[in-house]
Amino acid sequence: MHHQKLEDYRKNKLDEMTIAELQQEMETGKLTSEELVLMYKENISLRDTHIHAVLEVNPDALLTARALDFERKHKGPRSNLHGIPLLVKDNMDTGDGMHTSAGSLAMADHYALRDAKVVEKLRAAGAIILGKTNMTEWANFMSDKMTNGFSSRGGQVKNPYGPFDVGGSSSGSAAGVASNLAVAAVGTETSGSIINPAAQNSLVGIKPTVGLVSRTGIIPLSHTQDTAGPLARSVEDAVAVFAALIGTDSEDVITVLADQFIGRDWKQHLKSDGLSGVVLGLDRQLFKEVPDDQAKAFEAAMGQLRACGATIKEVDIGTEQEDLGFAVLLHEFKADLNAYLARSNPDHRIRSMSDIILYNEEHAEQMLKFGQNLLQQANSMSGNLTEREYVEALERNRFLAAEQGMKKQLQQAGADALLLPQDFGCNIGAAAGFPSITVPAGLTAAGEPFGITFAGQAFDEPKLIEYAYAFEQAAAGRRRPS
Repeated sequence: MHHQKLEDYRKNKLDEMTIAELQQEMETGKLTSEELVLMYKENISLRDTHIHAVLEVNPDALLTARALDFERKHKGPRSNLHGIPLLVKDNMDTGDGMHTSAGSLAMADHYALRDAKVVEKLRAAGAIILGKTNMTEWANFMSDKMTNGFSSRGGQVKNPYGPFDVGGSSSGSAAGVASNLAVAAVGTETSGSIINPAAQNSLVGIKPTVGLVSRTGIIPLSHTQDTAGPLARSVEDAVAVFAALIGTDSEDVITVLADQFIGRDWKQHLKSDGLSGVVLGLDRQLFKEVPDDQAKAFEAAMGQLRACGATIKEVDIGTEQEDLGFAVLLHEFKADLNAYLARSNPDHRIRSMSDIILYNEEHAEQMLKFGQNLLQQANSMSGNLTEREYVEALERNRFLAAEQGMKKQLQQAGADALLLPQDFGCNIGAAAGFPSITVPAGLTAAGEPFGITFAGQAFDEPKLIEYAYAFEQAAAGRRRPS
């Protein structure tokens, strides 16, 4: 494809193309993976100057694409992700020419020694890691005053829809996919960090059950709650990436739980009638703060859900978000981050949380725009996870969020899942380690993206995907940024 043809294709056809459509183009020889990478690189160079979603582009991307084109021709595609360019969040190790920094200038020259397990799995499926996305620095656990999407290394990620919150901490992953800088992206969530930016950028976000996706090689925040998951423009695309991420990992003990889903045919859950006869629980206590225009959009979305055959039933989860353990994150962050840094590339000078804090103080002008009170607070913990306050918070999360809240209350109400506007209330599922899926429901009157979230119990992904797909087909709520 010569330059002019590529230009026309990029301008008129590329935006919003799905994984299946791109595979079709590559299978029929209308398009190569190399051309796809060139077009997305062009999009990044033109569009990302305003958005700051992408921190760096993979220097190997084009050559990898060429190799995958050759392989397709001679052996056929490895999977439905063969030759598909994806972006990954900057807290995921890549053992290549890109850095892994969690958005921090303190880590700007840190090269990981090998791929994170999820990155390894994506590459094995034939996906191309196109680049690393900007994120809220240290997954928004540096300062409680920091704006979503800000990092010292990448600056402020902007919402492509206008002067709205871009969401965090997978801000660049969301803004990048919304702006068609790649087909899909991988983000991470501890509490809301996939669901929130997906909702704010008119995307589908899947936050999996903790244990389905390996955390090895991802700069951590909390080993109890962290998980990686996809952000995409359609449920089908998100599911394709999700399926590739699932798997056991001997270095991440909880992933033994992924066994039940390996090799599953996820396509069977893309059912247009997936909401028929489904009961969705609604706990208005969880979103008392919802702004008026979002409340209006939510009422409209509920009308669509009912038209799809769902019943919406008021429930009381009985858990205040405030009861859930912030202390869990505070204590685990130090233990987990210190373990990551101690095992990181020995050539890199930052070896502990104390080193980060010191670096930030020494470069205060660049680093401390919002201060670092959360880092300091976390660093004052023992890091041994022996504190009473930590253990109590952990027990509270298990009991209030998982057993008492999501399990018992939903079961008693006979509800299949919890329905939330945007990401309000999503940290109950996060504290429980349970899955959530966000789907676009349109824009508010002001033009801000609005999404609805389905939250379920552990391993409810097949059901949640059915609900999300059925709603997406009926609502067609995804809007491109102008």
